[in-house]
Amino acid sequence: MGKRFEFIYVLAAITGFLILLFNIYPILNTFYWTDWETIKMTLVDKKVMASIWTSVKCASITTIISFFLGIPLAYYLARHEFKLKNLIESLVDIPMVIPHTVAGICLLTVLSPRSPFGQFLRKNNIEALGTEVGIVVAMLFVSMPLLVDSARDAFKWVPVRMENVSRSLGATQMQTFLGVTFILSWRGILSGMIVTWARAISEFGAVIILAYHPMIAPTLIYERFSTYGMKYAVPANIILVIISIIIFIALRLVSLGGKEKHDLR
Repeated sequence: MGKRFEFIYVLAAITGFLILLFNIYPILNTFYWTDWETIKMTLVDKKVMASIWTSVKCASITTIISFFLGIPLAYYLARHEFKLKNLIESLVDIPMVIPHTVAGICLLTVLSPRSPFGQFLRKNNIEALGTEVGIVVAMLFVSMPLLVDSARDAFKWVPVRMENVSRSLGATQMQTFLGVTFILSWRGILSGMIVTWARAISEFGAVIILAYHPMIAPTLIYERFSTYGMKYAVPANIILVIISIIIFIALRLVSLGGKEKHDLR
């Protein structure tokens, strides 16, 4: 008996193709706007490579901070029901719906020397504006909710009964979390860290408000585009895309590799 014609599958194939084309074609088409000689020259441009390194470093620091700040809250939200839970989850996600430049202005009102917190930083010789500290703060504000949400969903998939068994055998709550809950949910957490890192390295609007210098890659690309046009913006753009994709694929492979090993068990 032949398979029935399912219109929804045909529609899914068509829309899926359009989505993939929309996502991939602009990236691939970028390579036709330059030549390899220009790309080679850009690779030895110290300013370009310094901005890319700053982006990668600050995005990595942001992801690590998000991990240590976000995991405890994510676990609590996954394991407890309380009256203000929906409100707290909404407040955590607010930065994702605020326009990027608006987020930058909001952060500026806090970090400015005219604000009480800004004065506190200055008294303690901590410079946030125009430094990598400001870049990390901007990246952290817009990307940390992604890690909290991913980790919370990952924790929900861990059966509570397994934690109860661990506790009944004499393990402390922290031992249970590290030895049972975290081990069983690490792939979801890693996926959240990957998305957080990707979101951080792509941030522009909030960063440019707090720290035009030192330049991150998106800022440098914008400056070169507005000053020199496509000829000098595209090569730097291609290099950042390639680096981001390589790191993204590497992290995804680590995540998927761990999943396959777990499935084999």
